[in-house]
Amino acid sequence: MEHHSASNDVSRETLAALDAFATLLERWNRTVNLISPGDLPLIWQRHISDALQLVPLMPPETQRAIDLGSGAGFPGLILALATRIPFDLVESDQRKAAFLREAARVTGAPIHVHAVRIEAANLAPAPLVTARALAPLPKLLTLAAPHLGPGGTCLFMKGASADAELTDAATEWHMQVDSIPSRTAFGARILRITDLSRVASTT
Repeated sequence: MEHHSASNDVSRETLAALDAFATLLERWNRTVNLISPGDLPLIWQRHISDALQLVPLMPPETQRAIDLGSGAGFPGLILALATRIPFDLVESDQRKAAFLREAARVTGAPIHVHAVRIEAANLAPAPLVTARALAPLPKLLTLAAPHLGPGGTCLFMKGASADAELTDAATEWHMQVDSIPSRTAFGARILRITDLSRVASTT
């Protein structure tokens, strides 16, 4: 299995767990559409290494985190595996949630899976909220804000439309943003958002 560059940053144990995860994903993908079949040969580069690049961006004191719309576990399950920080994974699709639970059992990832819609997830706010390709930024911030603790950080993986989405979101939200180029997907960005607050309504 080809591990690519990001794997240099993780321990042998983590690498073994990620391998087990990749094998399980390939098996489940035959019956549950977790990632597009064409991505299977690229699972390390396009999905696992992609998620691992968030690790150095996580605030150093993070005790727990919430991953919204986890899908096949990117980035939440990968980050939980790599850092051993407990993650709550919110994924409303029951079959994807079943995969995530099985992946946690196989890999020992410290995750709790919540098979509910994000709006219905009743979780204590966390210092870190993550999401990948979930919704346009204005909607994503509305979904994430109730789950973000005071002084918290959002790490959102975004495509080439990130700048336009930031412009759209600025009418509703005040925030500090670091926009970091993705190392694994051309044109994609990682948005590291802090100091998030809603713009006071003028009405």
